[in-house]
Amino acid sequence: MEKQKILIVEDDRTLVDILKEAFEPDYQTVIAGDSSSAMAKIKRDAPDLILLDILLPGKSGFEFLAEIKNDNEIKNIPVIILSNLGQDTEIKKGMSLGAIDYLVKSDFTIDEVIKKAKKAITK
Repeated sequence: MEKQKILIVEDDRTLVDILKEAFEPDYQTVIAGDSSSAMAKIKRDAPDLILLDILLPGKSGFEFLAEIKNDNEIKNIPVIILSNLGQDTEIKKGMSLGAIDYLVKSDFTIDEVIKKAKKAITK
């Protein structure tokens, strides 16, 4: 059976390495450092879950999330935002754009992020 895929859209290489190590060997991880390469990877790899940072080079995570949710082919892929931005307005914006969860990096351990991601995939 093919492993489920998680697309990690994050430009912090250290965090990417930590998340990649935490998800493997149970899941296949696909990495994108910005939204334009992330869109190409979504179309190519059809991930089962997207972990999305908000502060990205080029298009913001919010703009990218809106783009995902407006595309009928990919709009049903669950998206969890993982960001340093933690104001109520930002959290509300992320959730209203269609994220299934919004995790503030400083408030969650990697283990908690992994648990939430696994739970989202098994729904």
